[in-house]
Amino acid sequence: MVGMRWDAQRLDLDEPTTLPGMPSIRGLLRSVQVPEFPGLTFHEVRAKSALNHVPGESAMPFPYTINPYRGCSHQCVYCFARKTHEWLELDSGRDFDTQVVVKTNLVEVLRRELARPSWTREHVALGTNTDPYQRAEGRYTLMPGVIAALADSGTPFSILTKGTLLRRDVPLLVEAARQVPLGLGISMAIWDDELHAGLEPGVPSPRARLDLVKALADSGLPCGVFLAPVLPGLTDDVASLDSALAAIAAAGAHGVTVIPLHLRPGAREWFMDWLSREHPELVPRYQQLYARRAYVPAEYRTWLARRVAPLLAQHGLDRQSGGTARKAVDASGVPGDPEVGFPEGSLPTGGMPGVRPKAQLDPRTPVGEASACGEQLSLI
Repeated sequence: MVGMRWDAQRLDLDEPTTLPGMPSIRGLLRSVQVPEFPGLTFHEVRAKSALNHVPGESAMPFPYTINPYRGCSHQCVYCFARKTHEWLELDSGRDFDTQVVVKTNLVEVLRRELARPSWTREHVALGTNTDPYQRAEGRYTLMPGVIAALADSGTPFSILTKGTLLRRDVPLLVEAARQVPLGLGISMAIWDDELHAGLEPGVPSPRARLDLVKALADSGLPCGVFLAPVLPGLTDDVASLDSALAAIAAAGAHGVTVIPLHLRPGAREWFMDWLSREHPELVPRYQQLYARRAYVPAEYRTWLARRVAPLLAQHGLDRQSGGTARKAVDASGVPGDPEVGFPEGSLPTGGMPGVRPKAQLDPRTPVGEASACGEQLSLI
């Protein structure tokens, strides 16, 4: 790890859990391993900024993001954000899963930035690179301060997560919803226990995430579900899709978007290695599907959309609030792909200053490719 790049100031704090110093790492506060999280190393840094501006050429429906952590203990084999760990001169595999960077002063810096006269209260998205409710949040508890800072400043925001730790903050979110528009997105797609354990071993079970959706709905909070990623040949059969959508509808989700797997560099290598071990018979098909790009070809997206459309209708998930029918194209693309939509409930609405019209008027509005800086919608 010698030579990693950090943007922080040194903190002279000594604890028994602190690892031997790495003086060549500029800006590292300390590296910590604790018994509660075996196998994980937390690298604490002091962030210079909290708000990340999404480049103007991006068509993402939010202009700013916040990422409390880098690296992710969810350990999803297919996570596209893996490659961003290479910017820290860590690898996109085991290091991404176990070496988590924590912005310890995030809330302090965020409040300072939100207090600037130039801040125009534009939509801020959380969960755009790695999950804000991963295991590290159980130790560092950054999200309550982030939620309070955004709400107190009148800033609309959205949170996208697989982490059931979000339930801890439901009372805070209920209070925040009285102050600003907000959106909540939950991602789930793998219902088979064996597949779940093999592909996303650090993620709470699909049942636990369904319980989270229900808890949010029961609290009167908006919640959209991303059925993502749908795995060709593994979870795209009618029975799997039908049972998933039935469960999501029963949990009270406001809307759902169905998204097939995509494989960007960094994730492709790890996923294909898993596939060759566990389902070698599918390797030729995946090589064909993903031969030319990270996304499945249009033919597969069209096929999946047609398969999903009657199931959405059957379970009452084919209508937006107000009665506008959802288009089947919501079953195509990936976050950051021009053909993806955002499910009802996952983006803030209500006409607050700075909420881009395409996000608040129609969650199905196509979004463009995310920028190369890695500030993307990290859901799958």
